[in-house]
Amino acid sequence: MRIGLFTDALPERPLDAVLDWLAAEVPAVRDIEIGTGGYSPAPHCDRAELLADSEARAAFVDAIESRDFRLAALNVSGNPLESAEHDRALRETVALAGLLGVDRVVCMSGGRPELSGGAWFPGVEAEVERYRRARVVPYWRELADLAARVHPDLRLCFELEPGAAAFNVSTVEPLLELGPSLAVNLDPSHFFWQSIDPLAAVRRLAGRIAFAHGKDTVLDGARIGIDGRLDRTAWRYATVGHGRGPGWWRDFGEALRRVGYDGVVSIEYEDPLVAAEASIVQAAHVLADALAAAGVAAP
Repeated sequence: MRIGLFTDALPERPLDAVLDWLAAEVPAVRDIEIGTGGYSPAPHCDRAELLADSEARAAFVDAIESRDFRLAALNVSGNPLESAEHDRALRETVALAGLLGVDRVVCMSGGRPELSGGAWFPGVEAEVERYRRARVVPYWRELADLAARVHPDLRLCFELEPGAAAFNVSTVEPLLELGPSLAVNLDPSHFFWQSIDPLAAVRRLAGRIAFAHGKDTVLDGARIGIDGRLDRTAWRYATVGHGRGPGWWRDFGEALRRVGYDGVVSIEYEDPLVAAEASIVQAAHVLADALAAAGVAAP
């Protein structure tokens, strides 16, 4: 496995500067994930220009590969079911992936507020099921077919987070049945605060994990005792190692290996208490040691 970085972590720097900083300060990171739209402001990708101009695409790839990095994934996480702009961004990102030769697109399944989980009022479950049948399944069947036409190895990798139609194992499995182009981006941080065991999820999703994120979660036990884990203030996303120690991340690497995953674990920065540069350095150190201990680090 290799360690990557979702470059949205450093939006104020141009891509060249991000890569030069990584090469100098974080040599364990050799793969990058670049935001192209959706919730990402796409600071390192002019999607329209890259779609229209082959010379711009060549220069973009050369800037990455000439520094001995690899473009591992494009990220267009958003709500394509309800936002026309996010839908357009997703479709254009699929097209761009084909032009760039990238076989992983990180995305979200999209949805409406009643899909966030936890609601039990009469009628809510029926509305969720109606929406799933009428909107979610037809949309993702179409997108699976679109991705397959672009390239048979292209995988649209769902982030599983409440608020989206697919937010846990049982809600993503029906979508995965729509075609091999649909897969999972295994981000354990989303599972920790839902009381899901990420290692159990890895085992259940064997063969359908096509990308992974390195991000942790810190739980506030006192707040959970009062308001439970559904309260947004009871937890926060954190730097790898701040919520779970190195031993857990070693187990994560081993679990991924056992199900045949040998791709990228991409650092995603969303820690409000640690500066981006420090967080990336810390996360890369923990992940490098953990993957080496698990015997799955790339040579």
